[in-house]
Amino acid sequence: MLKEKEKNAITRGLFLILGWGIGLDRFYEGNKKGGILSIIGWNITFLSFLYLKCSGYEYVDGMKNYDNYSTNPFIIAPLIAGGYGIFLVIRKAFRIAKQFEKAE
Repeated sequence: MLKEKEKNAITRGLFLILGWGIGLDRFYEGNKKGGILSIIGWNITFLSFLYLKCSGYEYVDGMKNYDNYSTNPFIIAPLIAGGYGIFLVIRKAFRIAKQFEKAE
């Protein structure tokens, strides 16, 4: 059977996999402030993509016309924030995997 540390690592990993976007892993660890900040951060990132979407294309005969296609230059901010958030999720996943591996 699994030991307590191994069970803890598996549970934390499942919360990270299933609920990283809404901070479930942080709430499980007792970090309420981190969980709320995670929710706010991911919502800002995803809503920024909706608001700063690319514009300038039109539908012509059911096809997209990319002649006047332009990208909003401010889209770089949510891209950087999302990339950093994904980096943090992956880093935490590796920490949990090492915790599981080192459990006695």
